[in-house]
Amino acid sequence: MAVRTKTVYEKAGPGDGRRVLVMRFWPRGVRKESVNGWEKELGTPADLIKDWKAGRVTWQEFSRRYRTAVASQKERIAQLTAAATEGTVTLLCSCRDEGRCHRSILKRLIEAAQRGTRKGRAVRRTGGGR
Repeated sequence: MAVRTKTVYEKAGPGDGRRVLVMRFWPRGVRKESVNGWEKELGTPADLIKDWKAGRVTWQEFSRRYRTAVASQKERIAQLTAAATEGTVTLLCSCRDEGRCHRSILKRLIEAAQRGTRKGRAVRRTGGGR
């Protein structure tokens, strides 16, 4: 199905599906009822956020370091991938600029995993089941 992204401060919409907060710390002013799940382990590590906000890393370096940080979270990413295969999943974070937010990187990781899953299924179906 689909993976979407929004800021956690945007109101839930009918197309959001499962709303998952992907931040290490709970954002101020956000009610627990406004999300369906919280995957804090998929948030950006605190040291990386500090480096990014201080301008010590480029977006390319941020992206590389974030991917390295979440490499150990394969099971959580697989769960989100499975949920996104069944319906829409909306990744939530407090960052206003989606293009410079870890949720856009996470979205691409999930979409890549979805493509890999679909390819694997296609291979099994056509791979000699006589």
